[in-house]
Amino acid sequence: MAGFLDRAKDQAQRGLEQGRKKVDEIQAQRTGSELLRKLGTAYYEQQRRDGSPEAVQRALTQLERHIEENGDGFLKGTAD
Repeated sequence: MAGFLDRAKDQAQRGLEQGRKKVDEIQAQRTGSELLRKLGTAYYEQQRRDGSPEAVQRALTQLERHIEENGDGFLKGTAD
């Protein structure tokens, strides 16, 4: 019986770890999408209103930092 419980516990731990990993991936995608939106907004403001190039650069720097840390997977499918 102890062997069964140990296997069940190990399986549950693996399941939890996989779930945490998936949650982290989804959060990174959401953050990346938000940073991309902020970059687009800053660029639009610079081009069409009185937005500053500094705001565009800040947004770009944040996006690049996120890509370095999390990859660019969130960019797939955004070219439409």
